[in-house]
Amino acid sequence: MPRIAVITDTDSSLPFDVAEQHGIVQVPISIRFGNETFRDGYDIDATTLFARIDREGSLPQTAAPSPGEFAAAFEAALAGGADGILCLNISSEVSGTCQAAQLAASEFSGRNITVVDTRQISMGQGFMVLAAARAAAQGASVEQALAAAMETSAHAHLFGALATLKYLALGGRVSQFAAMAGTVLNIRPILTVRNGKLDLLEKSRTRKRSWARVIELASERLNGGCPAQMAVLHAAAADDAREFEAELRASLNCPESILICELMPGLSVHTGSGMVGVSFVAPA
Repeated sequence: MPRIAVITDTDSSLPFDVAEQHGIVQVPISIRFGNETFRDGYDIDATTLFARIDREGSLPQTAAPSPGEFAAAFEAALAGGADGILCLNISSEVSGTCQAAQLAASEFSGRNITVVDTRQISMGQGFMVLAAARAAAQGASVEQALAAAMETSAHAHLFGALATLKYLALGGRVSQFAAMAGTVLNIRPILTVRNGKLDLLEKSRTRKRSWARVIELASERLNGGCPAQMAVLHAAAADDAREFEAELRASLNCPESILICELMPGLSVHTGSGMVGVSFVAPA
């Protein structure tokens, strides 16, 4: 039976234990503070990230993995007995990660390596990766595993509520004045994934209202159905994530198991600490 290896990047937000359970390899995004470079999720976590941002008053740079890092992952998979590789990457609208993986794959002439731009972010991508890995474990070909991933993508949704505008201001996405006004008014922007990018959907006031609106948006997509898979997302806000999960379960028809997924620094640097949200795969 052909053995298919599934590879992704750390912007998938897949918890490392879940990835390991399914044999998924995650190539890390790079986080750079000046001359110091850290591997996303391996050398630095969101709590450490925001402590340093708050101390230094500026955001780090993020960078896609190099083609060499992907090539090393491909080489290891092939050396480990893989007959084919499916590499599912964060949307090319927000990162050069997919391009780096494609450059790496071009060095493996004649090998069965497929690199895919998922057009998804965080667990929208992560659920695609899990679908591919589960299909591969059942003997699927690269093409069949990709089909399973794309079917998942067609029903994947993500909604998140930011806790602050501070980090958007540090990144130049909003003005310092807007951030200060937003703090005074307790504005909580609500984000979604649209056209392969994190996009501002609307604004809400107070944590309570923003969480309620995220749940309402999820309910509209689910239309009373139970999602095939669901994850609570957070950025350095584990306690809030557990509280939000309880509110989800009280309001929606939820699956028995809900993943709790912390955005790794490669993504959380863009949302800021305190972000809480939900990603799910709606019934077909």
